[in-house]
Amino acid sequence: MYSPVSTKDLDQIKHLDSDEDNYDEELGERHHEDDDDDDDDDDDDGGGDDEENSSIPEVAAVVSNKDDPLMPCFTFRFWLMGLTSIFALSFVNQYPSSTLLLLTECTLRDAPMSVSALVIQLISYPVGKFLARILPCHSFTTFGYTWTLNPGPFNVKEHVLIVIMAACGTGTAYAVDIIVIQRVFYSQDFGFLANLLLILTTQMVGYGMAGILRRYLVYPAAMIWPANLATVALFNTLHRQEQDEEEDNNDDQVGGERRSYLSGGGGFRRKPWDRQKYFVVVTVASFLYYWLPAYIFPALTALTVFCWINPSNVILSQITGANGLGVGVISLDWNTIRAFLGSPLVTPWWAQANIILGFVLSAWVMLPIAYYTNLWQAQLYPIVNAKLYTVTGELYDTMSILTSQKTLDIDKYAGYGPLRITTFFALSYGIGFASLTAILTHTFLYQRQQIWSTWRHSRGHIDAGIGTKGGRPSGVVDIHYKLMQAYREVPEWWYVLLFGLTTTLSIITCEVWDYGLPWWCVLLSLAISVVFALPIGLIQAVTNMQPGLNIITEFVVGYILPGRPIANVVFKTYGYISMSHAMAFVGDLKLGQYMKIPPRAMFWTQLLGTVIAGFVNLITANWLLSTRPNICTPEGSPWGCPGPNVFFSASVIWGVIAPDRMFGPTSIYHPLMYFFLLGAVLPIPFFYLSRLLPEKQYPILGPLIGKIHTPVVLNAVGVMPPARAFHFTNWAVVGFVFQYWIRKYYRAWHERFTYLTSAALDSGVALSALVIFFTLQMHGIRFPAWWGTTQTADRQCPLDRANLAGVFVTKPLQKATS
Repeated sequence: MYSPVSTKDLDQIKHLDSDEDNYDEELGERHHEDDDDDDDDDDDDGGGDDEENSSIPEVAAVVSNKDDPLMPCFTFRFWLMGLTSIFALSFVNQYPSSTLLLLTECTLRDAPMSVSALVIQLISYPVGKFLARILPCHSFTTFGYTWTLNPGPFNVKEHVLIVIMAACGTGTAYAVDIIVIQRVFYSQDFGFLANLLLILTTQMVGYGMAGILRRYLVYPAAMIWPANLATVALFNTLHRQEQDEEEDNNDDQVGGERRSYLSGGGGFRRKPWDRQKYFVVVTVASFLYYWLPAYIFPALTALTVFCWINPSNVILSQITGANGLGVGVISLDWNTIRAFLGSPLVTPWWAQANIILGFVLSAWVMLPIAYYTNLWQAQLYPIVNAKLYTVTGELYDTMSILTSQKTLDIDKYAGYGPLRITTFFALSYGIGFASLTAILTHTFLYQRQQIWSTWRHSRGHIDAGIGTKGGRPSGVVDIHYKLMQAYREVPEWWYVLLFGLTTTLSIITCEVWDYGLPWWCVLLSLAISVVFALPIGLIQAVTNMQPGLNIITEFVVGYILPGRPIANVVFKTYGYISMSHAMAFVGDLKLGQYMKIPPRAMFWTQLLGTVIAGFVNLITANWLLSTRPNICTPEGSPWGCPGPNVFFSASVIWGVIAPDRMFGPTSIYHPLMYFFLLGAVLPIPFFYLSRLLPEKQYPILGPLIGKIHTPVVLNAVGVMPPARAFHFTNWAVVGFVFQYWIRKYYRAWHERFTYLTSAALDSGVALSALVIFFTLQMHGIRFPAWWGTTQTADRQCPLDRANLAGVFVTKPLQKATS
C-alpha cells in the first residue's frame, strides 16, 4: 500500500514558498474565471478545513488534493492498451473521414459523431482491471532495467496516459486533406516522404508552442480548462470509490453540522448516492434514451413547434425553422445540444451568457435587419446558408471558372460573374474579422500585467528540469501545482528545440517540394499562430471556447499569394492548425497537472502518440486513394469525401479567386473590412467602464459590465455553419439550469455531480452510438418508417431553406464557356 502525499507533507518540498499572493487578487479579473461573487459560496467539497485546496470551488470539488508520486505510469499495460488504442483510433477516424460510411447517418441528424477518447477511457478501465488480474507478476531484467508485466492494481495514472495517447488519434491530421485534394483534384503527388513531413510538421509544431506556454496557461490556478473537469470527474469516479466514501463522511460533516446535498445549506437528509452509482445510473439512462433520437425517433433532434402553425408561410419558416433563425426549435438530443459548443454543463455561466449575447445580437438582431431590408440583395438567397451563389441567385459552380490546371480562367470568370454569399455568411465574416483584433486589444487591456508578471517571475528557471525552484510564475501556487513539484519538470529547452526543429523541417518541406509557399510565408504563418496562441489560450482556458484562425490565415495568404490554391491551404494549416493543436496539447498538460502525471511521462506520451497517429493517418489515406476507384467523386459514392471536397472548395475561393475579388474596393462586401477596426476599438469602452463602475459601489451595473468579454461575444457565431441557431438556444437552456440555477441554489449538488453528469451523458451517447451503428446501421437495418423517422427538421419546416420568394436553389447555373 502507498501513502498519499497531502498538503501536510508539502513542507518537505524545500523549494516551495508558502507566502504567495492569491492568484485571483493579482489577476484582478475574477469575472473572466467564474461568477464567484454570488452570495451563495459554500465550503469546498471534498476536503476538511485543515487541508489546502483550490480556491476555485468547482476545481476543489472535482480534483483530488492528494497524490502518490510512487504510482507507476509507464507500465506494460499502458504500452499495450495505449499503442493499441492509438493505432485503432487513427485508422478508424481516418477511414470514415474519407467515406460516407459513418457520416451518412450522422449528417442527416446535423450532429457530428466520431470514435472519441471517451470511448477509450471507458473501455480501457475494465480491460486494465482484467489485465491486472491475469498478467503474471514475475519481474524481468532487460539491459539492467527491472520491469514486470503486472506492477499491481490498474491505477489512474496509467489510465490517464492511455487516454492521452489515444486522444492523439481521435482527429484526422488536417494535412491529410491537403494530400487528398492534391491527388484527386490537382493531379499532384509529391510522394510518401513529402506527405509524411507535411503531416508531422503541421501536427508537432504546435506541441513546441504548448510547452512554452505552460507558465501562462497550465500552471496558473485560474486557468481551469473547464472541459477537463468532466474528464477528471470520470477518472476519479472509476478509480476512487474508497476515497469517495471517505470524502462522503467529510461532506456530511462541515463545521459540526450535517450538510444537505439538495439545498446547499444545513438541512438534514439521508446520505447521498456515491459517485460511482450515480455515474452508472445516468450512463445507462443516456445509453437507452439515445436510441430514440439516433434510431427510433430522429425527429427529436429538432422539433420546429412554432413552424407547425403555418409551414407554408416563408417568413414564419425562416424565423422558426431549424435551418433558419431557430426561434422556438426544441432539441431533445444530448448529442445535438453539445455537438458544436461543447457540454453546457462544464462551460461557466458567465461565458455562456457572453456567447448567447453574441448570438442574439448577430443572428436575431443584425441578421433579420440586414435580410429584410435586402442588404446585398439578401432576399435572393436563404436567410442562413454557407453556400456560394451567382448574382442572380443560382448556386455557383466553382469548377466552371477553372482551367484544366485548376487555376482561374479570367474569361470564364468574367462571363460567369462574381461570387455572392448570403448576408448571414457575409456578416459572419465581418464579425470574424472583428473578433481577431478584439482578441489582441482585450488581451493588452485586461491581461498584460498578468502576462508580464508571469514571465518576469518564471524566466530562466524552468530550464532547471526539476520543478521550478522558486522561479515559478507569480501567484500560480495552488495545491495541484505544489504537488507537481515532486516530479522532474520538462525543461523548456526541450520544447524550444522541438519548435525550432519542426519549423526548420516545415521550411525544408515547402522549399524542396513545390507547394508554392516560400520560406518567408511559412514563417509568417507560424508568426500568426504564435501571436494569437497566448490570447486565444487565455480565452479557452476559462471559457471552454476556442476562437479560430482559419479566416485570417486564408485572408492573408489569399492577398499575398493569389492564384495558388495549394499554397493557400498549406499556409492555413501551418497558421491555424498549429495554434489549434497547441491548445489541445496545453489542455492535456493541464489534465496532467490535475491528475498529477509526471511531466516527462506526459511529454513522451503526447509526442509518441502524435507521431504514430500521423503515420497511420497517412498510410490509411494512401491505401484508400490507391485502392478505391473514383474516390472523392460523385461516381465513387459512397466514397464522396465530404471533408476534402469542402477543403477543395475553400482552396478555390481563397486561393484561386482570392479575397481581393471578394472583399476588395470593387466588391459589395468591402465595408466588412471596417470590422477589423471595430473589433480593435470595441473592448476599450468596456474596459474603462469596468474601472469606473466597480462592483462594490455599483452592485447591479458593475458586475454586468465587468463580465462582458468582447472576444467571446464576437466569436459566438464562429461555429455557424455548420452549427445552426437552435444549437445555441437549446445549449443555453441546459447551461442556465445547471451552471446558474443549480449552481446558485443547490451548490453542494452542483459541485458533486454536475461535471460527472456531463461525463455520464457523453459516455452513454458514445456507447449507444457504437452499438447502434455496428449492430444495425452498418448492416442496413433501419427502423420502420413512421412520423418520427420521416418528419425530420427539413420536412417539418421545408421553407426555412428557401429564399424570401419561396424558391429553392438546388443546382448550380451552367453557363461559363471557354
